Amino acid sequence: MAGPGNTQGGGKRPNRRMPHINPRGMFPRRDSFWANLLTSVALLLLLTAGYAYLTESNTSTPETIAISQLALDVSAGSVATIVVDGNNLAVTYNDEAKTEKISKKEPDAALTETLTNYGVSKEALSKVSIDIKKQSAWQFWLSALAPFLAPLLLIAFFVWYLSRQVKGAGMQAFSFGQSKPRLTDPNDAASRVTFKDVAGAKEAKEELLEIVDFLKNPKKFLDIGARIPKGILLMGAPGTGKTLLARAVAGEAGVPFFSISGSEFVEMFVGVGASRVRDLFMTAKKAAPAIIFVDEIDAVGRVRGTGVGGGNDEREQTLNQILVEMDGFEPNEKVIVMAATNRPDVLDPALLRPGRFDRRVVIELPDRGDRLEILKIHARKKPLAEDVNLEVVAERTPGFSGADLYSLMNEAAILAARENRKSVAQYDLIRSIEKVMLGPERRSHVLNKKEKEITAYHEAGHALVASVLPYADPVHKISIISRGRAAGYTLKLPLEDKRMQSRREFLDDIAMSLGGYVAEKMVFGDVTTGPSNDLQVLTALARDMVARYGMSDKMGTVALEGEGGRALFGRGVEAHEYSEKVSAEIDAEVKKIIDEAYKKASDIITKHRTLLDAIARRLVEVETIEREEFEKILIAHGITPKKKEEIAVEPKVVNF
Repeated sequence: MAGPGNTQGGGKRPNRRMPHINPRGMFPRRDSFWANLLTSVALLLLLTAGYAYLTESNTSTPETIAISQLALDVSAGSVATIVVDGNNLAVTYNDEAKTEKISKKEPDAALTETLTNYGVSKEALSKVSIDIKKQSAWQFWLSALAPFLAPLLLIAFFVWYLSRQVKGAGMQAFSFGQSKPRLTDPNDAASRVTFKDVAGAKEAKEELLEIVDFLKNPKKFLDIGARIPKGILLMGAPGTGKTLLARAVAGEAGVPFFSISGSEFVEMFVGVGASRVRDLFMTAKKAAPAIIFVDEIDAVGRVRGTGVGGGNDEREQTLNQILVEMDGFEPNEKVIVMAATNRPDVLDPALLRPGRFDRRVVIELPDRGDRLEILKIHARKKPLAEDVNLEVVAERTPGFSGADLYSLMNEAAILAARENRKSVAQYDLIRSIEKVMLGPERRSHVLNKKEKEITAYHEAGHALVASVLPYADPVHKISIISRGRAAGYTLKLPLEDKRMQSRREFLDDIAMSLGGYVAEKMVFGDVTTGPSNDLQVLTALARDMVARYGMSDKMGTVALEGEGGRALFGRGVEAHEYSEKVSAEIDAEVKKIIDEAYKKASDIITKHRTLLDAIARRLVEVETIEREEFEKILIAHGITPKKKEEIAVEPKVVNF
């Protein structure tokens, strides 16, 4: 049997002060500096070359003549006009080409006086049009300062370009301790979420409605002396909608929603996380009434004092600042702190005491009715075919979270689009259920004839034992088509909704898991690596029965191990609080439970060998047997199928 798994990792960041490290560009890198320097030099050379090219390529520059030559030309009557611009002279001749030449006059002397000194007569001067161009003040200063300003401006641009990277790093250094939460504006209709967008979780929504009422009407509570909880901790399995519920509370109350992940507080440098916590709470208080939401708070809220990192550990300092900020609220503060985690067992007790996260809301996996409502929400924007029946999909998806149901609807739409259809059919939804649970079909993973026969008998063994044992769940589907890492699988569904399992049900589950192993050994006289996953699952289940659930007569009603194999009350990690003798007794009890289940499965398969052969032969022919066909095979061999009830909580899948 296989169920949803969750791998958790933990650990502390080393407390090291290393100024040469560049977190998010806090210090400029040396290779970046040299790259900017080379770019600046290349740009400077390019500008210089361009300027030289433009000045040298200007072939239309007039010819320069001496003032004495100009005097001779005026005397000869060949000059038409002279434009005086300071000491510069622009001379235009009266020939057909209207030739232009330039010259210079003596400084501080009039042009006519200069020409007269060179022997030009008054009659000749009268024939020339002399135009004196007056120079403006800004042109004078510009021409005077241009030789000095141009190099200075070029150097200033060069320095600015080099310092831009350093300036950006400096600005990042100043903002390094800011929290930068994601803000959801209550006036943004596109991103606003309300309780209408959240299906299921009825009890959780009822608990959170009073938070909404407080944010809307705080005076009603304050007048009677009531104080709303400062912190609300949302606990539940991954994908159950904790973040969505928190956003819905803010949407219902119409207040700003500041969202941040617990991992965003933790940095390598000690004190940065605490600074970000202070900045986050300060920002939220300015926008009050508001909601602060910290997702995955176990990233910073784990139990302190484990001896890793010492007293200056960054994560512990961040947690200390969170504790101080939550205690620092004034009685009339209208800021609610919400947090989400799927590991409440590892949180520090100081975080859960009254006055902090004293309201804990547990979000369970949706039941059949809730799954139907969730499917309707996710189907709003998808065109559904006429044959779609979401009630059947909800019936076949026990144990699915809201995120799983979203993925299911999305995968169905992808399957329809891949086949160029405009609507999602029921067949797409049924296929997507198994794709979400086990992975895509591996049609390229073709088994040879012998492997196909072994797989068929293996899955037939699971199905046969499950159908005979009274407390095992009924078989829903058998397949030898590879999906994910499984060469074949047997899908079971419980008879009814239930939250607890009995010892008899566990024992039958272990026997059913051994059905494939026994069938292989009995039919082929050998075993393969196929049952490895079955053996791991049933061994873990038998050990939990002995060490956690008190279901062993010899060990008695003692919980020797905590959740996930950890010690109780957060003391240590993977630490066993029992002696080697007790450990040996646990191993013996586990071995006893598995041996009894093995004998039970062997007796069933030996007694119903003809039925096992019939199921295996049919699997080799069609590769997949649905519940209706499987029940016909059982009835033909004298076994009455279990009565199918409405539906239940968690599908059990046996992988090969």
